Amino acid sequence: MMIKPNALQFGSTIGVVAPSSPVSKKIADESKKALEELKFKVKMGSSCYERYGYLAGNDNIRAEDINNMFSDEEVDGIICLRGGYGSIKILNLIDYEMIKSNPKVFIGYSDITALHLAIHKKCNMVTIHGPMVSSDMLNGFDDFSKESLFNTIMKNESIGLIKNPDGEEIHCLVPGKARGKLIGGNLSLIAAVMGTPYALNMKNKIVFIEETEEEPYRIDRMFTQLVLSGMLNEAAGIVLGDFRNCEAKDAFESLSLMEVFNDILKPLHIPVIYNVKAGHCTKKISLPFGTTAYIDAGNCKLIIEESAVKIMP
Repeated sequence: MMIKPNALQFGSTIGVVAPSSPVSKKIADESKKALEELKFKVKMGSSCYERYGYLAGNDNIRAEDINNMFSDEEVDGIICLRGGYGSIKILNLIDYEMIKSNPKVFIGYSDITALHLAIHKKCNMVTIHGPMVSSDMLNGFDDFSKESLFNTIMKNESIGLIKNPDGEEIHCLVPGKARGKLIGGNLSLIAAVMGTPYALNMKNKIVFIEETEEEPYRIDRMFTQLVLSGMLNEAAGIVLGDFRNCEAKDAFESLSLMEVFNDILKPLHIPVIYNVKAGHCTKKISLPFGTTAYIDAGNCKLIIEESAVKIMP
């Protein structure tokens, strides 16, 4: 049984953390203001104002921020400032037992995949693959993304049929039907945690995968790694999200992205849909990892069969 966090509401206090790469003080301040304009109270973690090379502070600072936000009784939910790189470096410093005892809405994507996978594995808690503050909310947080996020973190009802933004169709790669817990994230991070205690157990899961700024040969290599490990073969179904800027710079010297998908995923003979708009796209769907999902690939449908959150009695 998955642990569900309490639903948020307008006026809830959201803690902001930077587990990965840094931003300027100006961007951090603008991020705080953006959340306040969405009618939330905001508590900024110290990592939001730190810089240690390509990291938002050293590993201890970034891990302490997450631990402190989960233990802080004033904080109702947690959102990540941005991705980049660094979440994987703090996985051994997170207090998972404390998080399990203090479940809260936790939101992020991209490099934050490492934390989604670790919390899923160690805490059995639902987390939200959704927008981040400096990445998505500063230059006009679009209505589609906002509605998807709010429906996911505020409503104690089944999320139901996942719908793309207008003009974007979900497609079938391999027909079939399957049901399982939805989990996954960024392909690079899923591959990076293999062989660690935080590796994703894909057996009987609906596995969501997205990526950005990687050439087809690199996508090919990472998917091949997942297949050779025997992990991806055990999935109940696969949902391919947004693969932003993942086409080859020289098409003549490369396979296309769709050729990679066809060559590697079709032989698995499990249901696969693609172009679900979650990941590094501008208009993005928020997906609740750890909830039960149903995929009807032949009809290009993904249905979340439960809520991501619970309402406090």
